[in-house]
Amino acid sequence: MAIDKETRAEILRLYHAEKWKIGTIADQLGVHHSTVERVLTEDGVPRHYRRRRGSKADPFLPFIIRTLEQYPRLPASRLYEMVYERGYRGSQSHFRRIVARERPSPPAEAYLRLKTLPGEQAQVDWAHFGKVTIGRAERRLMGFVMVLSYSRRIFLRFYLDAQMSNFLRGHVAAFEAWQGVPRELWYDNLKSVVQERHGDAIRFNPRIVEFAGHYRYLPRPVAVARGNEKGRVERAIRYARDSFFAARAWKDIDDLNAQAEAWCDGIAADRPWPEDRSITVREAFDKERASLIALPGDPFPAHDRVEVKIGKTPYARFDLNDYSVPHIYAGRTLVVVATLEEVRILDGADVIATHPRSFDKADPVENPEHIEELVSSKRQARRLRGQSRLVQAAPSSERLLAETASRGGYMGATVAALLRLLDQFGAAELEAAIDEALKRGVPHPNAVRLSLTRRREQQDKPPPIPIDLPDDPKVRGIAVRDHDLGGYDGLAGKDEEDSEE
Repeated sequence: MAIDKETRAEILRLYHAEKWKIGTIADQLGVHHSTVERVLTEDGVPRHYRRRRGSKADPFLPFIIRTLEQYPRLPASRLYEMVYERGYRGSQSHFRRIVARERPSPPAEAYLRLKTLPGEQAQVDWAHFGKVTIGRAERRLMGFVMVLSYSRRIFLRFYLDAQMSNFLRGHVAAFEAWQGVPRELWYDNLKSVVQERHGDAIRFNPRIVEFAGHYRYLPRPVAVARGNEKGRVERAIRYARDSFFAARAWKDIDDLNAQAEAWCDGIAADRPWPEDRSITVREAFDKERASLIALPGDPFPAHDRVEVKIGKTPYARFDLNDYSVPHIYAGRTLVVVATLEEVRILDGADVIATHPRSFDKADPVENPEHIEELVSSKRQARRLRGQSRLVQAAPSSERLLAETASRGGYMGATVAALLRLLDQFGAAELEAAIDEALKRGVPHPNAVRLSLTRRREQQDKPPPIPIDLPDDPKVRGIAVRDHDLGGYDGLAGKDEEDSEE
């Protein structure tokens, strides 16, 4: 609780001059007793200024204080076990309050005010700005912030995650906005920069090393738990939250980034320069610009690049969505290369599919040509399956189909018509009818149908009754050959002779 100077002076007077107790002072002045205790502590009154009732921990206080002086960060739970072994039987919650009271406070650390030369250094970090919903996807809204340490010029760009590709995209956009690169970039120990660290031994992320080499700057991770070393970017993030993002309306991330760019070039650039408030950050940046390293001839390709395995359905799964590929690549491993606008799918060096990028979730992104090719291949497969069944049941049909193809006939319709005749008349009749149609030089399903009908009439048999088979391909694909039943007729004749005897 914050109190005014008059209340503070009254607390000290009542305690020192009038010898009032802390509770009495708190009641009379209408403040909390902890506020009175804080004022007295800040005034140098010893911490044990209150008369306390006897406690079970009193005999152990010297041991507690001595142990905490030697191990100031020792957990209260471990200290409780040590004291319990020595005979303490008080509650653990009360013991924790004693430890908190007796634990020595770390000495206040003083910091040097850092001075940097123009173009010497910039500081980089991510900031989380909540979540945004795109269709069925909920994505993190991350702000990439880079600030020049000398001029305090801020660059702010928003992305939908903090992946390595967006981290590098933020760098490239900042360098292009400033038309130059600082000599050193200071980072926190995030995984995009530091893969492993033991003291001063650092194993950098290989991609950040490649990126830094392309732009010829030195990456510098700050010491662990030393946020003060990148205080300028921390203050820039706080300034962006308060001055730019708070209560701001925006339609989509492109609109938000357009507003962020205008803010960086406007309000943020026109604020007073902290080193000399008579000039602006814009004027300090104009002085610093000439000291930046020139940009290389081409920007670094900061793209997403991942390998994907194509399953039985010809789609590549990337970033919560499926992107279609030609069906001939099913079961293959391909490479997805993506920008914020486009997704390309590569087989080696060949681009086999290109799609606009979607940030939705479970949103199939399809090329109509890929779907048409798949449907066409399925139709062809069905025709080939039917043709195989037909040739197996009636071998002469292979010659008829060859004649049909040579005359430019439609194979699909021919196969379908012959399969219907196969189902109605059987394999033996169809084989004979096809052979007759070929001998007559009319390789057409209609000629086969007429032959079947004539043969049926000559045999004085009734018209065939179509049999409706289930849609199960295992049933419809069975080819049943007719067999000669003459042997059974012979058996029947022998039985009759036996009966006459």
